[in-house]
Amino acid sequence: MPLTFRKSFQILPGVRINLNRRSRSITFGFKNGPHYTRSSTGRDTTSMDLPGGLGWRRTTRRNR
Repeated sequence: MPLTFRKSFQILPGVRINLNRRSRSITFGFKNGPHYTRSSTGRDTTSMDLPGGLGWRRTTRRNR
């Protein structure tokens, strides 16, 4: 069984820092509404929870 590590800290209302074993990311957005996440691995994700258990997500890669 692999060991996993994930920790999330709220630094300001609507701003979270997420840490895991391989990368770090920062997320902007509140519980209701769109979220924008930027990761240290070059991944940008925009996501939003929709009514009825649906969700929407779009992920893109940044050129380094």
